[in-house]
Amino acid sequence: MQIEKLRGKSLDQLFEAILSLKDLEECYEFFDDLCTINEIQSLSQRLEVARMLREGNTYQKIEAATGASTATISRVKRCLNYGNDSYEMVLERIVEKVEKEKPQP
Repeated sequence: MQIEKLRGKSLDQLFEAILSLKDLEECYEFFDDLCTINEIQSLSQRLEVARMLREGNTYQKIEAATGASTATISRVKRCLNYGNDSYEMVLERIVEKVEKEKPQP
């Protein structure tokens, strides 16, 4: 786990701050203050790359749809295959949330 090298009071504070956010609007406001637009877009791009890889899309299709480089796509794929399963966890949670919010017939 590479993050272990970074673990400490400052990173704990950042993660606690993120966990304290109550809704999507607070997330937008916090990340707008915390990050540049490019940093936010890079993070969201990686999550979209993970979603598309998980669905079996090709590198070419992912690159065309997201603008991600093949290096970024490869890094995300490596994390999906050998990482902490966190992409899988959050993507599954997103799917579950969408399913719950769908109107029931």
